[in-house]
Amino acid sequence: MSFELKPTHQTVLEVSPQHKKLNRLIDDIEQQKRLLAAWQNAKDEIRAYSQKALMPAYRELYSTLYEQMQTLWNSLSCYDLSKSNIAVVEDKIQALVRLLQGSHLLTQQQIDEVEKMHAYYQQPNEYDKKKTKRKNSAIFDEPDNVMDQADDAFEDWNSDQYKEAGEQAKLKRQQEKQAQAEKLVNQSLKTVYLKIASIIHPDREPDESKKDEKTELLQRANEAYEQEDLFFLLKLQLEVEQSKTGSNKGLSAEQVKFYQQALEAQSHSLKQQIQELIDSLVWSNKAKIAVQKSKGQLNIEQLYKQIDADVSAVKQQLKAEKQRLSFMGKESGLEMLLEHGVL
Repeated sequence: MSFELKPTHQTVLEVSPQHKKLNRLIDDIEQQKRLLAAWQNAKDEIRAYSQKALMPAYRELYSTLYEQMQTLWNSLSCYDLSKSNIAVVEDKIQALVRLLQGSHLLTQQQIDEVEKMHAYYQQPNEYDKKKTKRKNSAIFDEPDNVMDQADDAFEDWNSDQYKEAGEQAKLKRQQEKQAQAEKLVNQSLKTVYLKIASIIHPDREPDESKKDEKTELLQRANEAYEQEDLFFLLKLQLEVEQSKTGSNKGLSAEQVKFYQQALEAQSHSLKQQIQELIDSLVWSNKAKIAVQKSKGQLNIEQLYKQIDADVSAVKQQLKAEKQRLSFMGKESGLEMLLEHGVL
């Protein structure tokens, strides 16, 4: 729920540089509120369109990749392949297994088959790891080789693990920053509300003609407080302060700093909400880039064009994978794929 302030007078106030900064923040937040509302209004339509356009193409693609896995597995017993080619085929099978594992685009029967394949290849992999570990332990028992063992352990920390650890650290920093912003918003909410209530309370108004106006204003402040609408309360307090002094110069440096921190916290919270909503809607890195390039202007037509472009890309990949599958079904075709390194 949002509230609109009604102008109380038509006097043009002299605006200080500090207050200009606050006005810019207020303008930014109002724009963010409009953008968030636009995303919320469009989300169901976007999801419905992307589900209808993208999911069938992805489902057919994953089904084709599953067929590739099964065809390659059968080729190991049907075709007379060299040891080197068998190794390449098995590497491809394992790569497909990793891709298909846990997919929501396969049937339960297909998922079960993928898990069986994973278990089959997992056992020899674990055996090879233990065997290599025992061999390394026998070689590097001497104290002089402690540094060599440390180097080996470091090499085991592959790029994927390092990237995952970096993403987790980044997420933790974002969560801490968000928690700090939420804490400041909550503290500011109560502080600003109590300050406003003490100034505009109708019981403190000696002029009977103004009591009704202040009663209505206090009621709106109460509603904003219940709705945790810090933005409205901050705008209301600024107006109240201006009415008291007759000029924006009446704001002290401490007040300006407080307003700025509270508004920035509110802005950060809105940005977080918008980003979470975008992440729940967009389906590819290309779509995210398209949203970022819009610079805060939601354009539904552009998003639909991006969905159509993604569908086209998936269909092109599907066509290539089906062609690859047709070659895998014949011994000569499989050998050709292996010979040219395009399995």
